[in-house]
Amino acid sequence: MLNDIIIYFEGIPSSIRSIILISGLAFFLLLESGIPLFRFKYNKVKHAALNIFFTSTTLIINLLGASLILFFANYNAQNNSGLLNLFELPIWLNIIFGLMLLDLIGAWLIHWIEHNVKWMWKFHIIHHTDPEVDVTTGLRHHPGESVFRLLFTALAVFVSGASFGVVMIYQTLSAFFAHLTHANIKAPKIIDRILDKVIVTPHFHKAHHHYTLPHTDKNYGNIFSIWDRIFGTSIKVDDLDDLKYGLDTHMNKKETSNIKTMLLIPFGEYRPPVGSKFGKND
Repeated sequence: MLNDIIIYFEGIPSSIRSIILISGLAFFLLLESGIPLFRFKYNKVKHAALNIFFTSTTLIINLLGASLILFFANYNAQNNSGLLNLFELPIWLNIIFGLMLLDLIGAWLIHWIEHNVKWMWKFHIIHHTDPEVDVTTGLRHHPGESVFRLLFTALAVFVSGASFGVVMIYQTLSAFFAHLTHANIKAPKIIDRILDKVIVTPHFHKAHHHYTLPHTDKNYGNIFSIWDRIFGTSIKVDDLDDLKYGLDTHMNKKETSNIKTMLLIPFGEYRPPVGSKFGKND
């Protein structure tokens, strides 16, 4: 059965993946209207249109770069290379370890690097400048950042040795978690706290979108929260009402709600926040 699932995902049509993405977006938009975490006073359609523009650029870049991922998956299959090919593993364990390695290198690691390399951080700023985090924020990435993430996903495929089917399962789950963890929904605290020991939950990730340090540099996880716990980058927020979204250096809504100014942010002067790990001249 598991092998059948992998085979299905190896040949999953782009149309089906698009349906999954759009259906997930619609599902969480519906949940947001029924059980919102915060009651934002904003034009939801205008806000969504801005974020969907950046989502579209991300999807286009991923589509153009799909051949790179396929190349490394085929290379590993032909040369029996990559970490997973060093051992004979049951198929269920191969899938789990494959997903974990892809998540570690293709998501957590590049996310951590973006927060710790100044010129890359300036691209990632766009994701953090959303003052009303909701499901549409999930794929709000500058095109430059989308390229970084694509390259690290390809690296993750090469290092892990994950099959193309497992890679497609991972990318489908990754899109789902981008929706889930950014959705403006109230989750039962006890369930959220149990689940966040292993996976990234809505409440776990919301702390990452608080507008000031140290929260901004915590809870980098994409699917698995264990990486933040292992590397000491997790933070706990007891009262979510204490959170304020956005970024303290970019709180002007005229700047962060305009496509042109947002695209130009990485090429402007660096603005160090209070407690910044970067100096102006670093």
